[in-house]
Amino acid sequence: MERDSSSTSSSSSSSLDESDSQIHRFRGSDEIPLSYSDAAEQRPTFDVESLRSRLTRSFKLNITKRQFIVIFLPLVLVFLYLSTDFSNYFFSVKVPDSVFRPITGTGRAQESDLQALYLLRKQEIDLFSIWNHTLSNLSTIEDVKSAVFRQISLNRQIQNALLSPHKTGNVSIDGSSDGLPVGSCRKVDQKLTGRKTIQWKPRPDKFLFAICLSGQMSNHLICLEKHMFFAALLKRILVIPSHRFDYHYSRIIDIDRINTCLGRNVVVSFEEFWKKDKNRKKHHHVHINRFICYFSKPEPCYVDKEHITKLKALGITIGGKLDTPWEEDIARPSNKTAEEVETNFRSDDDVIAIGDVFYANVEREWVMQPGGPIAHKCQTLIEPNRLISLTAQRFIQTFLGKNYIALHFRRHGFLKFCNAKNPSCFYPIPQAANCITRLIEKVEAPVIYLSTDAAESETGLLQSLLMLNGKTVPLVKRPARDSAEKWDALLYRHGLEGDSQVEAMLDKTICAVSSVFIGASGSTFTEDILRLRKDWGTASDCDEYLCQNEQPNFVADHE
Repeated sequence: MERDSSSTSSSSSSSLDESDSQIHRFRGSDEIPLSYSDAAEQRPTFDVESLRSRLTRSFKLNITKRQFIVIFLPLVLVFLYLSTDFSNYFFSVKVPDSVFRPITGTGRAQESDLQALYLLRKQEIDLFSIWNHTLSNLSTIEDVKSAVFRQISLNRQIQNALLSPHKTGNVSIDGSSDGLPVGSCRKVDQKLTGRKTIQWKPRPDKFLFAICLSGQMSNHLICLEKHMFFAALLKRILVIPSHRFDYHYSRIIDIDRINTCLGRNVVVSFEEFWKKDKNRKKHHHVHINRFICYFSKPEPCYVDKEHITKLKALGITIGGKLDTPWEEDIARPSNKTAEEVETNFRSDDDVIAIGDVFYANVEREWVMQPGGPIAHKCQTLIEPNRLISLTAQRFIQTFLGKNYIALHFRRHGFLKFCNAKNPSCFYPIPQAANCITRLIEKVEAPVIYLSTDAAESETGLLQSLLMLNGKTVPLVKRPARDSAEKWDALLYRHGLEGDSQVEAMLDKTICAVSSVFIGASGSTFTEDILRLRKDWGTASDCDEYLCQNEQPNFVADHE
């Protein structure tokens, strides 16, 4: 399992690597009578038709004092107590004409009436509970917000139940055409039109060695992506590092696909470069003419004697000393422009190396836009290889289904790392569970995929606290290898089973295609998932960091 060091703010993964690990439509109601006959067993003299007429009369402005207190007053008082604007949730329903159609039978109408009555009774009980709890205990604002939101969700269910016999097609009660209720989590419109890009047209005899040394795999993938931008600016072919010096990139990403996306050869593996260079110059080593460091502090390129030894062991020789074009500190990276990079890193040498650009802050808005800064015909240049993507799809079909929340729950090494920041990003389990539950209420997903490096004691407590309307919301982690299960057969057949980096990328892929994603603030594992969601068009307006905009309710003292 790839584990990020706290100093590099790397990421976690599911029993995998990268300091992360194993990382859903939940109907927020208890048991609901689904048929008239079921309800009749409890109330044999129940007259649906007469009840319907009574309900019609009771909602015609002749509301009694008791009805007003029971139904409306608690909501008004809670609203005033919170001083929060819920105008987006408490809306008057204007049903378009296209919603209704003639009722062809009374069965569905009777069932929906019974269901609505059950939910109204449940809402009445819950509102009394909120009212009594608020007066006697003055609970926290977040607790009351959560309770009120549950009532809003319940109110929507009642509206849907009453309208269900009259609906046609996918029109919802608010008139939208996608069937999603108001406030649902929708996909983010990435507005790809007018995207700013640069053409990557390298000179065939000019190469750039990517040197990425800080942090773990997620850091290195981000570093590699930035190297592509540098290579495009400098019109050079990018040489992917050897697995004997860096990670085994060919097992995780599809290098050839990058060339296909651009329609020309822009990247080459170290092994391919070695063959071409040997045939061209008839020698038995690769020579880097110039080694340029993006940062000068705390040490140039993070390259030490051990790394130099590894490079020499690969048959690589380096001309001259490590060079840096400016004074730049990793702790305080300055904003740089594309023109500054072109000017300071331009060289006529055949082979140059640049390291380490992970912390480089060059044209941030340009680089961070969906699809990245380089013109290409794919969604994104760096993504999981086909075997990992297919395995993720098979896992989702087996265990999760289309609608699920993904949670990256980073814990290992994160306590010290987060507490060094102000505010801290490490949350007590009960507080984390409360934050997650509020999002579950909004998403209505039946399961959560858990990518974590947390101990079983922590995940077990978290699972016990994730309840919605009296039902447990399961946390699903990738199980250990079982020959009876076939979802991971592709990895097994191709010798990728048990590779911690492959498992980390598998976790990222499952998280990247979820309905909603909850990430860990400060984790590059999370940041790489957010990049994939943005590029793949799966990002939701409900995506957030765990307990976003909240501070931990308890923080330990420093050592």
